[in-house]
Amino acid sequence: MKKLTFREKITYGFGDLGNGFMFDMGQLYLLKFYTDVAGIPPVVAGGIFLFTKFFDAIADPIVGTLIDARKGTTASGKYRPVMMISCIFLAIISVFVFLAPNFSLKGKIIYAYATYMIWGVAYSCTNIPYGTLASTMTQDPQERTTLAASRQLGSTLALLISGVFVIPMISKFPNQNIGYPVAIAVMAFLGVGAFYTTFKNCKEHVPVVKGKVEKMSLKGISKTIFTNKPLLVLILMTIFSISAFNLRSAMLIYFCQYNLGNTILMAYISFISVGCSLLGVVAMPILSKRFGKKNTVIIGFAISIIADLINFIIPLHLVSFVILQSVAYFGLSIPNGMTWALVSDAIDYGEWKTGEKRGAITYSVFNFSRKIAQSIAGFACGIGLSLTGYIPKIKQTSGALLGIKGLLLLYPAVALCVAMIVIIALYNLSDKRYLEIAQDLRERNA
Repeated sequence: MKKLTFREKITYGFGDLGNGFMFDMGQLYLLKFYTDVAGIPPVVAGGIFLFTKFFDAIADPIVGTLIDARKGTTASGKYRPVMMISCIFLAIISVFVFLAPNFSLKGKIIYAYATYMIWGVAYSCTNIPYGTLASTMTQDPQERTTLAASRQLGSTLALLISGVFVIPMISKFPNQNIGYPVAIAVMAFLGVGAFYTTFKNCKEHVPVVKGKVEKMSLKGISKTIFTNKPLLVLILMTIFSISAFNLRSAMLIYFCQYNLGNTILMAYISFISVGCSLLGVVAMPILSKRFGKKNTVIIGFAISIIADLINFIIPLHLVSFVILQSVAYFGLSIPNGMTWALVSDAIDYGEWKTGEKRGAITYSVFNFSRKIAQSIAGFACGIGLSLTGYIPKIKQTSGALLGIKGLLLLYPAVALCVAMIVIIALYNLSDKRYLEIAQDLRERNA
């Protein structure tokens, strides 16, 4: 139940700042890069997201098992060194993903599949130890909520900076084939620096009870999943909530270019709407202390759903769109941030239930659901654009414009509604129950 220092709380969030500087590039700009720069058809580009993310999702439990099997050292810990080394490889491959070699269309598609699959594995090797780190820093529920808020703050700042500066950076170059990799290289460099800040200042305080390390097996991974009901609920909820968030992020650049008529508007809209989501990060610990984690998640979902539905129904106007978009981002930032605290609770629940500390595997299984959500979002974007008749770099038909608006606003509202129903109906690990479990674990491991 260690109380963390202010430095530890703040610098933990730098890890997701670094994550975002590389992860957000794929969510915000990669589909646009594939369709408009590399010249890959939207359906094929959507298929790249679908297949590669499923591949990453399968790889995640394997990565988690290998990390859990690592002994680690007293000085560096078990998870921090893996995170730091992997983020350097992630930064390098992030640049290669945004290259458009002078290949045939078939060659470009093969190159896109290969680089994005490698990128996904590098991201898993970075993100899994980073996410697991929180469960080894403290078992105090309120401290974990603070870490989750810090992480969401870092993620939101990364999204804000990426949304504001990347497109203007790219536009400085007459050739987008050069502009994209240069801009991504700048963001990746900043990402490595942010990860180093977390590595330098955050420590693993919760001792890992040494025991027999179970070999990697499908049985062991299945045991981790199906003996942990809170984890199962989080997986199901996340598939819908993260697909909504990622699809919204990917479609905004299309909406700005075609529905609003100016791609540069994305920088201003991102600054305002993502900036407002910072208020959600601030509100999250306050709401959690007053209403509990579960109810805080429900409140955030409800706010975002209502804002998106109104924004879709009313006629398009820049001012009203930005206001409602900002409200939706505010609402969604609350459950997105609170999820990280819930995952740490699920890790401890799994240890209490099975007697085995399997933090990295548990986190990697949760990460599996995020990869599935990302694959659904990318594929839905590609299919949706094709069905609406989208053709790059021309004036879009009214049907295509309505389809872009629906993908941006209506799909997230429906998906978040399903996620809210899941958490209301199935999640039963209350804050009070978790405190009892944490106390039992401390007594058992003393």
